[in-house]
Order: sequence, then C-alpha cells, then structure tokens
Amino acid sequence: ILEVVILLLIAGACGAVAQVITGYTRGGLLVAMILGFVGAMFGLWMARSLALPEPLVVQVGDANFPILWSIIGASLFVAAIGMFTRRPYYR
Repeated sequence: ILEVVILLLIAGACGAVAQVITGYTRGGLLVAMILGFVGAMFGLWMARSLALPEPLVVQVGDANFPILWSIIGASLFVAAIGMFTRRPYYR
C-alpha cells in the first residue's frame, strides 16, 4: 500500500506542475493526482508513438512512472480542458 501512496503523491506533484504551467487551476490535490495519471498515460502513449526516449522515470516497486511525459501529457490535457471549459471572467 505504501507504493500506491508514493505513486499518488508523484502523480499529484506532476499534475500540479502541469496546472501551474498552463495557468488553469481547478480542483485540489485529488484533481492534480488524476491529471498526473491521465498525463502519464497520454504522454507515454505520445512518446512511444513518436519513438521518443523516456527520461526521468521513477521506479516504485514494480511500477515505472514517467515524470517528464506525465508533466507534458498532463499539460496538454489541462490546456485542452481549459479551451473547452467556459470560465467566466470577473474583474
């Protein structure tokens, strides 16, 4: 169970960094964790499709978590969410 908690914390950090990069912050730590995992899946798929290397991989137990591709994938995912979600502008 400790490995799952560590993976969740890493995914949360990657999702939070992606939210900061795009400037679109909605939700808290749980949303950042979900974005980190979705970003890892999307970023890893993108890297493998383009035959790119996987730098900055963290191994926790038997699982490998790609830090760089998680941040890139989550940033693209958050940017897409930000484009399709209406957010009122208040002054």
